[in-house]
Amino acid sequence: MPLVTTKEMFEKAYNGGYAIGAFNVNNMEIVQGITEAAAELNAPLILQVSKGARAYANHTYLMKLVEAAVIETGLPIALHLDHGNSFELCKSCIDGGFTSVMIDASSKSFEENIALTRQVVEYAHDHGVVVEAELGTLAGIEDEVNVSAEDSSYTRPEDVQEFVERTGCDSLAIAIGTSHGAYKFKPGTDPKLRLDILEEVQTRLPGFPIVLHGSSSVPQEFVKMINENGGNMPGAIGIPEEQLRLAAQKAVCKINIDSDLRLAMTASIRKYFNEHPDHFDPRQYLSPARDAIKAMVKHKIVDVLGCDGKA
Repeated sequence: MPLVTTKEMFEKAYNGGYAIGAFNVNNMEIVQGITEAAAELNAPLILQVSKGARAYANHTYLMKLVEAAVIETGLPIALHLDHGNSFELCKSCIDGGFTSVMIDASSKSFEENIALTRQVVEYAHDHGVVVEAELGTLAGIEDEVNVSAEDSSYTRPEDVQEFVERTGCDSLAIAIGTSHGAYKFKPGTDPKLRLDILEEVQTRLPGFPIVLHGSSSVPQEFVKMINENGGNMPGAIGIPEEQLRLAAQKAVCKINIDSDLRLAMTASIRKYFNEHPDHFDPRQYLSPARDAIKAMVKHKIVDVLGCDGKA
């Protein structure tokens, strides 16, 4: 089975009341952990690559890893550019075999966002590729995305219909309370999704797939494991997973997950070296790290996304 776009995936997800996991990948072990979990649960899958990951791992290496995952699993897998920040980057990924790209012009004015998104959409659609755009601005840090809480803003539901009609984008990332990165909300706070905004967006764009970024939940057991094994990571919490599941039962068809994977992998490696300080074979510490990612992805697929058995 070749790589697929998200079009059919999202149609099924919207009608079925579940979401597809979009998991960020950087290396072989991350790709293996994610795809093995999805294969065992027969779940559709989006593997996504940021600009930083593409620079780190090299476009060709990443493409071959994803192609291997398609061969090994037989799953419908879409390859997506996460947070593309220019037409040139989106074009390079489209020309290089990606089946989906995101153009993130959310930091620009409404008209500038429309113009750049439309430019990407026209090129992508001419090449059979789908486009995700963004309205509203999430706080937090992820690769080159760095937005302060003061500069973040919720999506304005009254803007979404005009934006989608004028750009022709295929899905829309909105800001309703999630946050990028592991350093999200301080313990003692009560983070909540603005489901009222989501519901109004759904009313204005019936049947249209919505995307949530910054949806990792910062599992405290991994923060604790990192700190118990030489780390110094401050505690933080994320949006409760039951709220993400509610969003997936509405218009949200794609939920991005990255920080949870990084935490699981890092915690596992730190623990391994604390217990085996003299070991130096990468296979010995990357194997349990891969298993930790696999377990995390299985949990997300079943308990948050609800897409197990939907491939």
